[in-house]
Amino acid sequence: MGADGVAELVEETPERALGVYAHPDDPDVSCGGTLARWSREGCEVHVLLCTEGDKGTLDPSVTTAEVAKIRAAEAAEAAAIIGLAGQHHLGHSDGDLVDGVELRAEIVKWVRRLVPTVVLCPDPTALFFGEDYLNHRDHRVVGACVLDALAPAAALPHYFPEAGPPHQVKVAYLSGTLDPTVWIDITPTVGEKLSAVACHRSQFPAGFEWAREALLERAMEEGQRAGVQYAEAFRRLRLGA
Repeated sequence: MGADGVAELVEETPERALGVYAHPDDPDVSCGGTLARWSREGCEVHVLLCTEGDKGTLDPSVTTAEVAKIRAAEAAEAAAIIGLAGQHHLGHSDGDLVDGVELRAEIVKWVRRLVPTVVLCPDPTALFFGEDYLNHRDHRVVGACVLDALAPAAALPHYFPEAGPPHQVKVAYLSGTLDPTVWIDITPTVGEKLSAVACHRSQFPAGFEWAREALLERAMEEGQRAGVQYAEAFRRLRLGA
């Protein structure tokens, strides 16, 4: 909320955006409407997926390699709907992410390679969502590592000099936050968000309809807070000029 208690809508479209998330479906669920809107408005949008999503199944008969292949295909299908300029993969296994120098170095490399104006990632401080959801450890690790990669590592030359010239990201938008400060109107692109999430069929063995209703309800709730029909909420961090 702004100082006057009124929800702040972000209207500016960045020149280049990078979403860094743990699992193949995370960007679409977390900020798919925003990414699709920015892409439609001329932003060069990239996504970096840290894991293969290889353990994301209830079926013990399928191998992790098979799950990874399925999820990569689903993610590619979703990327086409969102309008991504690039979808990049670190290839880690689910549950194996460590908030340490190795993952931080990988993220810094991609930030310097893609030189985004803004970066989107999970809010690592969000742990419990009421009594019904514990935020996945991979989400928290990625969020913390991204923030450390942005402030200060990617912007300073003596951090990971082998990763390329330093780059200062201007703004980070933290999704899945319990403390939103800004909202983005996704009314024009809520359909693309839903279609992109629906591509991750392996994650909805009972069918997508329940997830569709849950996503729409959440987008409507955030839209009501922001004074629009549908919105996504973020905690904004200003990192540089």
